[in-house]
Amino acid sequence: VGGVATDQRHDSAHKHVSGGAIYIDDMPEPAGTLHVGLGLSKVAHGVLKSVDLSTVRAAPGVVDVLTYADVPGENDISPSNMHDDPVLAEGKVQFFGQPIFAVVAETREAARRAVRLAGIEYDELPAVIDIWDLDPAKDKQVTTPLILKRGDAAAAIEAAPRRIKNRMWLGGQDHFYLEGQVSLAIPGEDDEVTVYCSTQGPSETQHLVAHTLGVPSNAVTVEVRRMGGGFGGKETQANQCAAIAAIAAKKLKRAVKVRLDRDEDMTATGKRHDFAIDYEVGFDDEGNILGVDFTYALRCGFSADLSGPVGDRALFHCDNAYFYPAVLAKSAPLYTNTVSNTAFRGFGGPQGMIGAERVIDEVAFAVGKDSLEIRKLNFYDPMEAIGGRCVTPYNQKVEDCIIQRIVAELEESASYARRRREISAFNANSRFVKRGLALTPVKFGISFTKTESNQAGALVHVYADGSVHMNHGGTEMGQGLHLKVAQVVAEEFQIDLDRVKITATTTAKVPNTAPTAASSGADLNGMAAQNAARQIRQRLTDFAAERYQIPVDQVVFLPNRVRVGNQEVSFNDLVKQAYIARVQLSAAGFYKTPKIHWDRGKGQGHAFYYYAYGAACAEVSVDTLTGEYVVERADILHDCGRSLNRAIDLGQVEGGFIQGMGWLTTEELWWDDKGRLRTHAPSTYKIPLASDRPKVFNVALTDWSQAYEPTIHRSKAVGEPPLPHGMAVLHALSDAVASVADHKICPRLDAPATPERVLMAIERLKKEAKPVD
Repeated sequence: VGGVATDQRHDSAHKHVSGGAIYIDDMPEPAGTLHVGLGLSKVAHGVLKSVDLSTVRAAPGVVDVLTYADVPGENDISPSNMHDDPVLAEGKVQFFGQPIFAVVAETREAARRAVRLAGIEYDELPAVIDIWDLDPAKDKQVTTPLILKRGDAAAAIEAAPRRIKNRMWLGGQDHFYLEGQVSLAIPGEDDEVTVYCSTQGPSETQHLVAHTLGVPSNAVTVEVRRMGGGFGGKETQANQCAAIAAIAAKKLKRAVKVRLDRDEDMTATGKRHDFAIDYEVGFDDEGNILGVDFTYALRCGFSADLSGPVGDRALFHCDNAYFYPAVLAKSAPLYTNTVSNTAFRGFGGPQGMIGAERVIDEVAFAVGKDSLEIRKLNFYDPMEAIGGRCVTPYNQKVEDCIIQRIVAELEESASYARRRREISAFNANSRFVKRGLALTPVKFGISFTKTESNQAGALVHVYADGSVHMNHGGTEMGQGLHLKVAQVVAEEFQIDLDRVKITATTTAKVPNTAPTAASSGADLNGMAAQNAARQIRQRLTDFAAERYQIPVDQVVFLPNRVRVGNQEVSFNDLVKQAYIARVQLSAAGFYKTPKIHWDRGKGQGHAFYYYAYGAACAEVSVDTLTGEYVVERADILHDCGRSLNRAIDLGQVEGGFIQGMGWLTTEELWWDDKGRLRTHAPSTYKIPLASDRPKVFNVALTDWSQAYEPTIHRSKAVGEPPLPHGMAVLHALSDAVASVADHKICPRLDAPATPERVLMAIERLKKEAKPVD
């Protein structure tokens, strides 16, 4: 049948590898389609003294040039209603690469050539590029920070037998989706426009396009069949291209396409936030953490975008899987003259965890124990033995903790203790190449922290021939969401999976949906689709009971057929009979996550419906002369609850780990003092290649876990939770670096741990380890 809990290949996998999958740039262009080129700012901060576009307008092939004055509605696409994010710059620019004008031309090349002819004069203003030296108490912030507080952290740290205070740097990350930002707008009658857009949030794109056009949402239809990757980079960042395409299409009454190339995309769109993390920890001689104080400062860029909630989620994960008896944690969303940073797989959660793991390392080195011992010592209470050690910094109880069992199983399957001894012996006999090993846990909270985002809709039609059409509010970016939701629908009707037609996500079918983000795609949309299918199934059941004069409980759905009393009818026949009897065979489904609530002002609430858990063990080899390294082996055990589709979930865990590893090792974003992003292409920005994967890569899903709460078939989210497994590689590198000073000094290896950073840490430790004459 191919319902839930079966391994099914991705519905578009064969199309992905053969080139048959249709992305927006593959769609046949309507006759007369125009193309847009963006004119980007050449300074990081300044007043626009004069903008002379006469030569641009006169260039060959140019049909029109748009500036902020051509925006018919509001010149703002702020997702947080802060009115700080213009479609096109108005009066001033706030980062190098900010769009000032848009050229609309007959061809993409003509538009891009014309863009270069603009005469723009700036009055330059001082620019803030980096956050390392900023002061959260004095410097400008883009939104209100969050404070989490439980107990008296200052007193606990003061009274602790030992304490350590320090800070770390954590770099950002470019989404590097294979398909860049792209939108095709087709004008309709009256105020109508249809936008085909590579967006994770069709409803938000619809709302903001309507806002910029000055029309109601019912005039705008946004459709997306699939994205060539999103990772959070198309949650809010797709809105600018969509708005520009729609404004031009309505003004010129022709189809208009905007497609950024890689350099423009990397220069002009937001990234994962980089952080400066200040931490202070009080602990005892055993390594029990008694109190912590964190400040998470994040480089937000020039506007709020989603920086508020990203900073919040970092604080929500500053505990990772550890109980802090007393804690104070603050965010500092700092303004800079750089591109406005945004959602990225994990949404601040991985950055929060890195702070927690650095504190664990500090304590382990201070008390002279293996970091894994300190991790186990400080875990939350396990599910079966909840005591007093189960309350998070935001005052939610952790009731479903299974990290102990996951870590114990991984420790055994990855032979942690034996390899720890072998590596120690190897390092003692190897002069230049040192090995490192680390095992790190993950506890990831599942739900949007914005309560109203935790809702979903679906639309299911059963046609008279027994075929099924499914639509829901989630978007497909390669993660297999559409397939999982189709499996849920097939399961309800007990029909073959290939009888359920997967269709493009469109605001015209399912309204007011949340973006596909926060790992909630299958949780929310699976439940909504199940709700719709159950309504239809109930109608079919009632109809069959009435028609065949039997009790309702004698109508049983079996694979592709229905048992009605003591006879069987095919699903198709029952549907046809129901159609003839005028039974409604269509339903709109809905779901909202129960139990969750969050009071940001008080910094407390039941922020997450449940937690996903996992652990990773990584081994690396480091050349101490160059800082170069290789990941020798990685073992991961991850909890997806009762997986809807293990084949898809394994792929998500593998991909998440590699992306997390890339973020923490080779992916380095670098701005010069003029605010220019110098790592704006694959030539200068290094994502992991197939050859960078661990030489030995063992990935398993727990076969005993199930969601603590009634989620869709007791499965758990799997989009973001695996990404922080990449922390194991950072900590294995740190372990290898520590070996040059006999594991006596905490290496404090910042991220990304590029070969240069690794080499500098090695040299620093060698100096510190040398006895002073």
